[in-house]
Parts: sequence; structure tokens; C-alpha cells
Amino acid sequence: MIEEYFQSLLDLIASLPFVESPDVNLEKRGDLVGFIRGEVGFNDGSTLFFRELIDLRLPLHKVMYAYHYQRVDGSLAFRYDNTAHHKHISTFPHHKHLIDGRIESSAVPTLEQVMREIENLILRD
Repeated sequence: MIEEYFQSLLDLIASLPFVESPDVNLEKRGDLVGFIRGEVGFNDGSTLFFRELIDLRLPLHKVMYAYHYQRVDGSLAFRYDNTAHHKHISTFPHHKHLIDGRIESSAVPTLEQVMREIENLILRD
């Protein structure tokens, strides 16, 4: 059920030592559908803003998603989303915005994959 998915996200966020200030809102829209919106602050001052519309009845559960990670100065580090606006990308509508403005192909990421990417960036800096 959707509650289990919600709990898995909360458990993930709580388990990561570099997370400093999580704020996650969960909206149940049925037994198998939910909307998640979150803002997660990290110990280096950077922030992840994310949202997911999940429908567990579908093979690809994420109907809509965006993971926008920005540095402490507010500049974009990266953003994954499935907004249908880069039709030339081979994984359309799934794509990743890079710090230099480029758009690249991307598989549908999980929140855990995004958090691991952020962790690597924090550890590198």
C-alpha cells in the first residue's frame, strides 16, 4: 500500500547522516496513490526539493517527479524530472538538467539514487 512506500522514503531520509533538516509532506490519494513533497537540508547547507506522484497500480509507479538539488548559494547542481519538454532526449520525457545548462538522458531515478549522488557531491567538496 501507499503507506509502505511513504514509510520507506521517511526511513531512507532518517538513515542518512548528512541529512540535517528534512521536511516531508505526504498526501494519501487512495490506497495505492500518493503525493510526496519534500525539502531536505544537508549538513553543507545545500538543499534538495523533490516531489513525486506515485500510483502503485502502474508498472512505472512514478507518474510525475522532480528532484531539484541546489548548492548553498541557491545555484542548480542538478535536477531530474519527467516534464515533457525535451523531446530530443532518448529517454523522453525522463531527463537530467546539469549545472552547466546541458540536458542529458536519464532513467527514472529513485530518491535513494538521488541521495547517493548528493552524498558523493558533498563528500567531494
